[in-house]
Amino acid sequence: MDDKVRLIKPGKTYFGAQGVVYGSGASRKTVGAGKVCMNILPMPSGVHPVSHVHKDVETIAYLLEGECAVFHGESLKNETVVKKGEQIFIPENVPHTPFNLSDKECVWIAVHSSDDNQDELIPMPEIERFLIKVNRNNIKK
Repeated sequence: MDDKVRLIKPGKTYFGAQGVVYGSGASRKTVGAGKVCMNILPMPSGVHPVSHVHKDVETIAYLLEGECAVFHGESLKNETVVKKGEQIFIPENVPHTPFNLSDKECVWIAVHSSDDNQDELIPMPEIERFLIKVNRNNIKK
């Protein structure tokens, strides 16, 4: 009898609507998850996904490696710096984007209260004009 327990091996990736490549994890598409998903997000230095909201979906992200700023809120006016081993909770419907301002890759483990992190995703590139103010020349060395 199939109890539907599934192993997810590394190596499969997909390009998300956020404009970055994710490591495929547990989701509706990969294992038939119904209420939660988890994916890996490696982010090279200087990279940030398209600003977005997850409509009615909560996010918890754990920073496995590196250090990364997360810009969030109206016009992305709030900044939270997350360091290796820390987690950040992003409530549903809050605009956000992580931004790797360090000189090293960072790696996130992202969990969403939906069965796919692309569900109810609304890109918001129009609010990225704030990010132009981020001095990319000040990437930590």
